[in-house]
Amino acid sequence: MRILHVLDHSIPLHSGYTFRTAAILREQRKLGWDTHHVTSVKHTAPGPLVEEVDGLTFHRTPWTPGTIDRVPLLRERAQMRALEKRLLEVASDIKPDVIHAHSPVLNAFPALLVARRLDIPVVYEIRAFWEDAAVDHGTTTEGSLRYRATRAMETRAVFTVDAVTTICEGLRRDLVERGVPESKITVIPNAVDIDNFAYRVPADEALRAELGLSGKRVLGFIGSFYAYEGLDLLLRALPAILQKAPDVAVLLTGGGPQEQNLKALVQELGLQDHVKFTGRVPHAEVQRYYSLVDVLVYPRHSMRLTDLVTPLKPLEAMAQGLLLVASDVGGHKELIRDGETGMLFRAGDADDLARSVLQLMSMQSRWSQIREAGRRFVETERNWTNSVARYRGVYGSLLGQAAA
Repeated sequence: MRILHVLDHSIPLHSGYTFRTAAILREQRKLGWDTHHVTSVKHTAPGPLVEEVDGLTFHRTPWTPGTIDRVPLLRERAQMRALEKRLLEVASDIKPDVIHAHSPVLNAFPALLVARRLDIPVVYEIRAFWEDAAVDHGTTTEGSLRYRATRAMETRAVFTVDAVTTICEGLRRDLVERGVPESKITVIPNAVDIDNFAYRVPADEALRAELGLSGKRVLGFIGSFYAYEGLDLLLRALPAILQKAPDVAVLLTGGGPQEQNLKALVQELGLQDHVKFTGRVPHAEVQRYYSLVDVLVYPRHSMRLTDLVTPLKPLEAMAQGLLLVASDVGGHKELIRDGETGMLFRAGDADDLARSVLQLMSMQSRWSQIREAGRRFVETERNWTNSVARYRGVYGSLLGQAAA
């Protein structure tokens, strides 16, 4: 079976999106499926038109926008046309059995146009709703004309494609509420590759000393600094934590749109001696920083995006046997069993975040049990082998079970 994946962007760029994609492609190849990959104009890393990265070949979409192509709406139309042209070139050459488009919806419509021309079924995988991501980025507001138009595009695409997959139950429920038949939707949940995460790695003491964290109990966040991640809430909770645990420090590893705002907040709260920003680190070095963290904190704010979408980070933490505290948004509640595999606090409540962190720190006798429960959860339920196996039914419904 030959599958043509249509992607927003891919490795070597690093994001939850690209890591999920790479895991899916590798597992599908283990099943003997022949996968091919086209990225949209949103893939901004420099490179050749056809690029091999970590054993995977990606066909890039060239795009040189004119002046008019920079105007909103006209820009998106031009981007879709460029992707459609590139996709038709690749699909005509490799002759796939299925075109598998991954969100955003700007990938779904070019995939549909090419698929209908070549008489190929289309699977559309939704990882988040484009309109909700735009709200977090500040480019629109919930309920605005743009928001409603984007939502209508998403709904139209879902009804038009042959099959739909989502990454979690929250997204599936939302689509069902729009009238999409439940039988058309399959959840392919986020997962981890257990082999990529060592369990309980000893702390890198040289790095601890270099960062000035010797003798500290460390609360950590490793990832992208987006507004919805709620890192401002963690900083606002820190003074209350320090009152009862003065040896606590916060380690923030990564970067993103909110980095300067967070640094300004640290100054405003007088927390310079208690918060360490490391900047982005090479992917191969990330494990060293994880090893320093006593409790990982995921304080996501409550909004449609975080209530509907499950993140990868808590699963990665569990795979490594790390303790975690997270807000009780819907995406976290699908992954974390409160008091069993981690601790949940009321989203948006800095006092409850402080209380949960202090409570977890006082439960040292249960740490091993919590760590083992988290590791067991990802080993048995949230591994990529199990998740990717669900595509058999999706492709099989379109091509016949024998073909899949």
